[in-house]
This record gives sequence, C-alpha cells and structure tokens, in this order.
Amino acid sequence: MWKPVVSLLARLGLAAVWLVSGAVKLADPMQTVVAVRAYQLLPEDLVRPVASVMPMFEITLGLLLLVGLAVRATAVASAAMLLVLIGVIVSVWARGLSIDCGCFGGGGVADVDGWDYAREIARDVGFLVLAVWLIVFPRSPVALGPGSRAMLSVPAQQEVTQ
Repeated sequence: MWKPVVSLLARLGLAAVWLVSGAVKLADPMQTVVAVRAYQLLPEDLVRPVASVMPMFEITLGLLLLVGLAVRATAVASAAMLLVLIGVIVSVWARGLSIDCGCFGGGGVADVDGWDYAREIARDVGFLVLAVWLIVFPRSPVALGPGSRAMLSVPAQQEVTQ
C-alpha cells in the first residue's frame, strides 16, 4: 500500500524539478546558451540547438510525470538525462573549470569550488534515486496512463469482538 504513495511523491517531486528547471531556462534563453557554452564540451555550432531543446525536453518530462503518462519511459529518460548532467558536472570539476551549472537558471563562469560541485552531484543523485524508483515502481494514484495508474487499497475494517 505504501509503494504507490511513494511513487506518487517521487513522480510529483521529479515533475517539479523538471518543470522548474525547464521554465527557468525557457524564460532566459540567452543565459541558457551561456550555461551550455561554459561546459566547453560541445562544438560552438551545437551550443544554441542544445540550449534551445533542453528546456522543452525538461518541461515535457515534467508534464508527463505530472499527469502520469508513460511514467516508466519518462523515468528512464529522466535517469538518462540526470546521468548526463552528473557526468558533465564531474567533467567540469575534473578539468578544473569554475562554472555555475545553470541547472536552475544562471550558468557560466562563477567562483565555485569542489564542495559546490559535490553538492550539485549529490542533488542530482537524489533526483536519480527518484527516477530509478519510478522505473521499478511506476504505478501511482492519480496517474492518467493506464500502465502508470495504481489504486490505493483501503484496508477492510475488522470488527473487534470482546
């Protein structure tokens, strides 16, 4: 009985992460370009397309999780995205760059240290745990997708006889 409730909380929590992250990036597309460029991982001709697509992808993931459609597939896509984000943060840290990740707005050159990167990685690992939970237990109440919907069972009342 408790697994569907945990799945609902995981689904809504991860939906909030993607919706906020995507909305902040969508609201300031030039800052998103600065953030993507700061990682120094993509050729310049791919920076703008990635910066344009990323917010829409995040919002799509968030909306699918929010309404409970294709929860397992969306959780797999979320896990993949989070693994990429963790990987690029590790890459920046290993290369000695000093940038704001831009995960929730901002981004670009910043005065950060290893602890900042460790916190970002730990945060994303926490989000990854939510995604993995939903891969294993995708069914939750208030989900629109038939393969994602779970009914909460109410325990039968038992008569107490004395």
